[in-house]
Amino acid sequence: MAKRTVADQFVEILLAAGVRHMYGVVGDSLNPVVDAVRRHEGIEWVHVRHEEAGAFAAGAEAQLTGRLAACAGSCGPGNLHLINGLYDAHRSMAPVIALAAQIPSTEIGTSYFQETTPTLYFQECSYFCELVSRPEQLPRVTQIAIQEAIGNDGVAVVVLPGDVADLPAGGAYLEHSYRLEQQPTARPSDAVLEELVQMIDAARRVTLFCGRGVAGGHDEVVALAARLKAPVGYALRGKDWVAYDNPYEVGMSGLIGYGACYEAMHECDLLVLLGTDFPYVQFMPSEPKIVQVDLRRERLGRRSRLDLGVWGDARETVRALLPRVAEKTDFAFLDKMLRRHHDLVGRLRTYATEVGDHRPIHPEHVAATLDEFAAGDAVFTVDTGMSTVWAARLINPNGRRRLIGSFVHGSMANALPQAIGAQVAYPDRQVIAMCGDGGFAMLMGDFLTLLQYGLPVKVVIFNNGSLGMVALEMLVAGYPPYQTALKNPDFAAMASAAGVKGIRIEDPADVRDGLREALATDGPVLVDVLTDPNALSMPPKIKGEQVRGFALAMTKLVLAGEADEVVNMARSNLRNLPRP
Repeated sequence: MAKRTVADQFVEILLAAGVRHMYGVVGDSLNPVVDAVRRHEGIEWVHVRHEEAGAFAAGAEAQLTGRLAACAGSCGPGNLHLINGLYDAHRSMAPVIALAAQIPSTEIGTSYFQETTPTLYFQECSYFCELVSRPEQLPRVTQIAIQEAIGNDGVAVVVLPGDVADLPAGGAYLEHSYRLEQQPTARPSDAVLEELVQMIDAARRVTLFCGRGVAGGHDEVVALAARLKAPVGYALRGKDWVAYDNPYEVGMSGLIGYGACYEAMHECDLLVLLGTDFPYVQFMPSEPKIVQVDLRRERLGRRSRLDLGVWGDARETVRALLPRVAEKTDFAFLDKMLRRHHDLVGRLRTYATEVGDHRPIHPEHVAATLDEFAAGDAVFTVDTGMSTVWAARLINPNGRRRLIGSFVHGSMANALPQAIGAQVAYPDRQVIAMCGDGGFAMLMGDFLTLLQYGLPVKVVIFNNGSLGMVALEMLVAGYPPYQTALKNPDFAAMASAAGVKGIRIEDPADVRDGLREALATDGPVLVDVLTDPNALSMPPKIKGEQVRGFALAMTKLVLAGEADEVVNMARSNLRNLPRP
């Protein structure tokens, strides 16, 4: 009978914790663990082409399923490549355990080939990072890592030298099982609840602003909004959970927001923040009283001043409030915000339809068409930048769809590898990666992972030949865009050369048929859509300094002999400018 190694023990502990996939690139220091994965039923090694993609994929699986996912990197450069994807998983509150293989234990500290110090550089993107130097350490270190990742919703790292992984296992008596279905709830004390009730009852105009922390609490939030006649806005990561079947919804705030959320937050006299760590303080109001409800106490008050911080789960807090708060009867504020919201969203939808025959192709039309054709339980992954803008504004949730991206870490190149993790986790669901051309090109090698595993991801590239969001940021700051243009290949031809169906769309008349064909095709598909590089994203509230910066940049372009570019930008966006 073959000996049970440390690597076997590690894999078996992961299996007990619910891990089903380990994403990574094989390498010598990982050989004992990779072989243990091969020999154990219930866990699969997913071979990606770059470790960063593996970390993104693991984070996506964890976000979507709620269960622990795993990734691995070989010693030195291999595990260093994990770091950006792990930052994203950690900041997205995705439970991920990462295995960082290490050089032979006898060589640590000698400047050996590929030597690095993972226990130092993973500290900032994990809750736990420890080296296993003896077999007896492995069970406790790994189980602590798992509990940290699951308990804190984040990353934990186990550093394991390859020679230690191949030793006979020890300390089996320390292994234990996990109650993975446990999900404790926490509500505020009666005294705090009573203080919150008094503030709500005293307010004439209440707005609810929701984040990821309201997941699972849709019905309770809608019921509270109905009782208070309160408009409901949300941050991007709250959209999936409250923006459907909600007659009180008024859109999203932030740099890529839309609708009447900004006005609802600023014109109320009590703003209730539910489960959100919304980062953009410049969009937070200063006049209304503000209450924040969050299960993570350290987040209370770190984005705005607070009149009351409530430590508790958002859903349980709302559930406790419902029988306590008095029902309001004045609809004036709610009706005003809803009228404003429906007007703004109606313009956005109308615009996306009206530009359907414009050349170059408008990205809004592409996103709206994807929303129309996509499955009711589709998973959308979106690249940071303009792809996130179009998805946030035009992809509609319904309680079954999911929309994920690098919404906190803000990394480029996330959509494709996150789609890999989504499709591996849900092989029977439709997965659509909305990629920017810059983001796709950055981790383009992992397009081959779709081919290798036959993953039926539909990759839609918004090919505007530009780092569009960066160009916009330059314009708003008063700089003419510089070094943002991209010279791209024919991505569809590239896909075809790799053996994947490629569709290139240059004519707006082909958008609907091209996307319909892509979504109906079995297996992976790449759709290369040539979109207008001059399409702009207007924030929900434009400030004077932004207008001045934009005007200054336009003037600089004209003086530099780029008047044609200014005219093209005006033509592309005139009808999309906000109106009074």
